[in-house]
Amino acid sequence: MATDNILSPFQKFVKIESFSGILLLLATISAIVWANSSFSESYHALWDYKIGFTSESFELSKPLILWINDGLMAIFFFLIGLEIKREFLIGELNSVKKIAFPLFGALGGMIIPVLFFIVLNQNPDTLKGWGIPMATDIAFSLAILKILGNKVPLSLKIFLTAFAIVDDLGAVLVIALFYSGSIKMSLLGIALLLLVVLYFLSYKGYYSKFSLIVLGIVIWILFLKSGIHPTLAGVLLAFSVPIRQKIKTPEFIDNLITITNNIKEAKKTKTPILSHEQIQQIDDLEDWTNKYQSPLQHLEHNLHDWVAYFIIPVFALANAGVMINSSVPLETALVINIVVCLVLGKSIGITSIILIAKKIKLIEVPSDISNWQIIGVSFLAGIGFTMAIFIASLAFSGDPSYIDSAKIGILIGSLISAIIGYLILRFKVNER
Repeated sequence: MATDNILSPFQKFVKIESFSGILLLLATISAIVWANSSFSESYHALWDYKIGFTSESFELSKPLILWINDGLMAIFFFLIGLEIKREFLIGELNSVKKIAFPLFGALGGMIIPVLFFIVLNQNPDTLKGWGIPMATDIAFSLAILKILGNKVPLSLKIFLTAFAIVDDLGAVLVIALFYSGSIKMSLLGIALLLLVVLYFLSYKGYYSKFSLIVLGIVIWILFLKSGIHPTLAGVLLAFSVPIRQKIKTPEFIDNLITITNNIKEAKKTKTPILSHEQIQQIDDLEDWTNKYQSPLQHLEHNLHDWVAYFIIPVFALANAGVMINSSVPLETALVINIVVCLVLGKSIGITSIILIAKKIKLIEVPSDISNWQIIGVSFLAGIGFTMAIFIASLAFSGDPSYIDSAKIGILIGSLISAIIGYLILRFKVNER
């Protein structure tokens, strides 16, 4: 059926994210066990190991954990940028009607937890962690929906994905505005100028992977040296990747038929290699295929597995290793605050805003989504693992006590949110 063809890419996305959630969980458990075992010194020594190079005029040397958080995570943010652009142009966020439902959910899920954090915070030094409970970890939350199987409708998975993407956009803006260091405007100006060049080339229909990679590395370094967090370069670079194809389907099919016929008529060799004519036709096929593919879709497709199965688990392994019996004192109030914000702030914020907006007819909720399912998903939104830990590392950079406290709060809050959300969706599925 046509509907199946439309839904299959999203269903594949859910499958990838669900398995990524399982890897994320295994990496998290491994990090905690490793950090609290007799090999804990090797855990910290590995991530503190410095890699890079230094010269008289230029230095780029960082501990391994910062190469992961600033470098690999820039690729993660690049993928987020591709997803945001696609969703706004042709996806679930490309019209006022489509965006209203997840947008109200995302606003409630960002604003209310932040208000909770500010109200509950008693220590001026921990106030800068207010951005921690903002974003939803899509891999973990979709993994739980995957476990529930047919008990939740596909429209609920689409809703969760859409508002998680809006959450990520909000978190990106917060990082850019509030969690960057002192800014060197000259370096930032050069980086933005190079981005303008890429945007102009994209607007004119020119796209080159080579140019994107080379200029992307330069822009990433300029962001790093300017004081703006370099992962933001990933998002801005993604917006320069065009979504449109150079040729349409009918033209591609015509050329495909021609190439197929030419290969049939070409001289055939008796050895297991192609003839010169066949090689030419294969080259032509590659050229036409590159023109037929959407650059944005192609990049997103190629990167998704790398991010889901490698980058995010590595990030978790490097960042989730909190020492439970550490000599560093924990800030208990910060732990409790984050737990409350993730569990109650998220659920109350998303549910209340959506139900109010639905009541006054500002949004239209799909008929197969019940109020209990909205409540259940709002608790799953409290799983803030990846982005929450990332923001915590920025907010409390250089303060191990606050970083460890924030991580423990995130782990506990995410676990409680996951359990409550799962139980509601599991046992309240038939109630409106």
